[in-house]
Amino acid sequence: MQQFTDAELLQIITDDESDRVEFKESLSGSAPKEIRKAICAFANDLPRHEKPGFIFVGVKTDKTIVGLSVTDELLRQLADTKTDGNIVPPPSLTVEKRLLQGKEVAVVKVEPSDSPPVKYKGSICIRTGSRRGIANAQDERVLNEKRRYGDRPFDLYPIPTASISDLNLIQFEREYLVQAFDPQILEANKRTLEERLAVTKMIDSSDGGALTVLGILVLGINPQDFLPGAYVQFLRIDGDELTDEIIDSEEIRGTISDQIRRLDDKLIAHNRVAVDIMSGPVEKQTALYPIEALQQITRNAIMHRTYEGTNAPVRVTWFNDRIEVLSPGGAYGAITAENFGQPDLTDYRNPNLAEAMRTLGYVQRFGMGIYIARSLLEKLGHPEPEFEILDNFVRVTIKSAQN
Repeated sequence: MQQFTDAELLQIITDDESDRVEFKESLSGSAPKEIRKAICAFANDLPRHEKPGFIFVGVKTDKTIVGLSVTDELLRQLADTKTDGNIVPPPSLTVEKRLLQGKEVAVVKVEPSDSPPVKYKGSICIRTGSRRGIANAQDERVLNEKRRYGDRPFDLYPIPTASISDLNLIQFEREYLVQAFDPQILEANKRTLEERLAVTKMIDSSDGGALTVLGILVLGINPQDFLPGAYVQFLRIDGDELTDEIIDSEEIRGTISDQIRRLDDKLIAHNRVAVDIMSGPVEKQTALYPIEALQQITRNAIMHRTYEGTNAPVRVTWFNDRIEVLSPGGAYGAITAENFGQPDLTDYRNPNLAEAMRTLGYVQRFGMGIYIARSLLEKLGHPEPEFEILDNFVRVTIKSAQN
């Protein structure tokens, strides 16, 4: 990302390009909500500036730099806009403290999205000149077209051999749409089926466009007909070695929702509960593993795996002394072997799949899954989970507390 000098930032403040700049004197009142709307609009970049948008906190609307105390907590609050799950797909932004005219100012720089439209709480926010608002049908078509010819991530690649008849449209209308958009927007929505599929990125355009990888993964009737490796292989082994007896084995197929629900069922079924009636006056029940930790790690594997150039599934292998989760594809983008799993630090190989999983309720906050899992495991006396990060896969090993 381009770094801007103090002089360049001051020039941006004084320019009249109001659809690229937002000013807030502080973070009080409705400012956090308005900042999120601005981030959403800058990420959508409806006017096609193909330049970042800026939010200056500590600058009045008349462009007077008043400054404020830019603490680590204030910067954290601004950075949370990327990971709190209210803006999807997660925007690309940076947050920093700058000294302008001798006064501290917090600067949020938002890059245009490669995967518009971007939504804030189910609404597609846009700005054109001084106009602020919610995208209409024509605006959505512009954003879809922009996405169509942009540098798309693989989850938006078209699948030419698939058609709308390969989608579960009842699930789309009754489940996905009502969770993806604000109810008032749906109430006033007169768009065609193709337009609704396009704005949710299930097809790549509303004028007879092809199904996307995302559409097949989220709504496909038989997703593995088109993406053979997009499934989860579950094994329960009665022992500590792969050569020991297999007592449960299943290839978990279907949509992303199908895979997550059925995998959860497997994890719960094998997570034996120990009952302690001797150590206190009240019966105490303890599971072998904290189920939420297993869910965080397995869902992370499904979200961040590569679906391109491989027929390898996500593998969940449950031994007597440990659970191993193997996800095809190594670290991606800003994530490295050194910073893997740090809270609030994340990058997205599949940003639109991440958006869909957030919409479906399988993700509450971006960038926190590994951190939450670590905390839950530590609390129940498990060893620190082990991470093996290579070019073509990530392996997570979760050891039993008995070790």
